[in-house]
Amino acid sequence: MNYTAVIPAYNASETIEECLGSIMAQSVLPQRIIVVDDGSTDATAKRAAGVSDLVEVIRQANGGVGKATTTGLAASRTELTATLDADDLWLRDKSERQITYLAAHPECDGVFGAMRTFGADARAGDEGPGWSRTTMMIRTAAALRVGPVIDPGGGRGDMIDWLARAREMGVQLAMMDTLLSLRRIRPGSLSYGRDAARDRGYAQVAWLALQRRKSRDKGS
Repeated sequence: MNYTAVIPAYNASETIEECLGSIMAQSVLPQRIIVVDDGSTDATAKRAAGVSDLVEVIRQANGGVGKATTTGLAASRTELTATLDADDLWLRDKSERQITYLAAHPECDGVFGAMRTFGADARAGDEGPGWSRTTMMIRTAAALRVGPVIDPGGGRGDMIDWLARAREMGVQLAMMDTLLSLRRIRPGSLSYGRDAARDRGYAQVAWLALQRRKSRDKGS
């Protein structure tokens, strides 16, 4: 089963090479690596392109991590697609384990795994289920059925909304209790700490979920 790796990236020149290095170190390599440069003003695209011939950089005007993820998913041509944030890392057997799981569970559309935080401000051993872009491997056709990854106000909550919509559509998602990925915690990153302006995205995706539920109830 072939897969494409998709990385949405914005001003990620400090981490993109290490991120891509974790893909190139996989026990099963992807057929293609797509880095969607979301309007970066630094050397993200140049550094990404220099890592390997497997890397294809798609440049677009800045629209948010959701829009960049959508662009990458649409460009995938393989049966499976795996996604990864530009400052995170995969462990060496991440892809192999997930491919094996999906091959053994044809009823499953996508699979995730445990994730551990790292970085100067990350507590050692802070590990748990990673319902996130960094741990996802999904059948490409299923991902495209779900549709675009939206960018909520503030930038947080995009995958929460997308995964909720996937489940509502009947997309079957599974969680492996195996550590597969590392999530970098660093000042300035989108997921760092509590931030009222960024956190408003969570309220928006909750509101969108409520509107979908009302629409379903009205139609039943």
